Amino acid sequence: MIIAFWVSLFIILYTFVGYGLLLFVLVKIKRILTKAVAFKDIPEHLLKVTVLIAAYNEEDIIIDKVKNTLELNYPEDKIQVIFITDGSTDQTVEKLRNIDGITLLHEDIRSGKMAAIKRAIPFINGDVTIFTDANTFLNKNAILELVKHYQNNRVGAVAGEKRILVDEKADASSAGEGFYWKYESALKKWDYELYSNVGAAGELFSIRTALYQPVESDTIIDDHMIAMRIAEKGYVIAYEPNAYAMETASANTKEELKRKIRIAAGGIQSIFRLKKAANPFYYPILTFQYISHRVLRWTITPFLLILVFILNALIVANDGGAVYKVMFALQTVFYLLSLIGMFFESKNIRIKVLFIPFYFCVMNYAVIAGIIRYFKKNQSAAWEKSKRK
Repeated sequence: MIIAFWVSLFIILYTFVGYGLLLFVLVKIKRILTKAVAFKDIPEHLLKVTVLIAAYNEEDIIIDKVKNTLELNYPEDKIQVIFITDGSTDQTVEKLRNIDGITLLHEDIRSGKMAAIKRAIPFINGDVTIFTDANTFLNKNAILELVKHYQNNRVGAVAGEKRILVDEKADASSAGEGFYWKYESALKKWDYELYSNVGAAGELFSIRTALYQPVESDTIIDDHMIAMRIAEKGYVIAYEPNAYAMETASANTKEELKRKIRIAAGGIQSIFRLKKAANPFYYPILTFQYISHRVLRWTITPFLLILVFILNALIVANDGGAVYKVMFALQTVFYLLSLIGMFFESKNIRIKVLFIPFYFCVMNYAVIAGIIRYFKKNQSAAWEKSKRK
């Protein structure tokens, strides 16, 4: 029981803290031993790009998205903009009709985001395809920052950064999500410095169009799968924090939980499908990063949190030493803070110190719920629009 406790605790600490620390040390060593790849900020011969935006019932924001996209700092003759609105039932399609500078693709049938992307692929004429969500806004130089990485022939995809707009009166979903993405951004930066990113967020990422490999139409998290299938071919997924997509946080914790459960269901689905990424005999460093950064979070770690608490309680009940009593007390306090945070959140009371434990528990509960939903086959591939602030 004691061995199981310590092994489980080690995996938990490694997943959430240890991998980040180890990655930081490895990157520091690499910086001493090797020189960083130097890029020209603006390549002499800019690649032609296609910006692909899948939009479902985005009538409130779609015109702002068009304006933001057409104002990006990139030559007009080098950029193609495609909006695909399959299944939309509001005014999204009507608002996009007859707008100069964009290509509109629409069918009344809604088959999911991945099916829509597959349908749009034959219309793409860019050397690089940039995927971005309809409810996010890009910084002016986002495309220039992404494409500079393709000067390196080893790079097959480039992930941008996701930024959550958080105000001073943020609730737990906003503050927690904002903190989470800041930590994720640091990990992604170090992942790329060591070797490669292990996925991409749909808010903003790009690929060499020629490397696009169709993924199954029932894919739940298409952005992650598209990027990782390219990594499985031996290419690197770069990361560029100066190309970023901005969006508001989920409207509330319930909406954030819905989104996280969907991602978790997609995460376990992708683990079953990305067999080469998990096989160290192909690309060992990629496998190390993939298991450390993704697989542990999306599989056993949330369950180990429960197991460690139960084992700790049993050890204390069987006259465990002072160390175990202190650790059990710390866990109890942490989960009590999370419960208090949940209560205050329901009463619309903002106490920031409680946001992190509450969001941490919500995030790990979502993984367990997502895994259960996936195995019960209750998760649709059709994108579930989350309400945002």
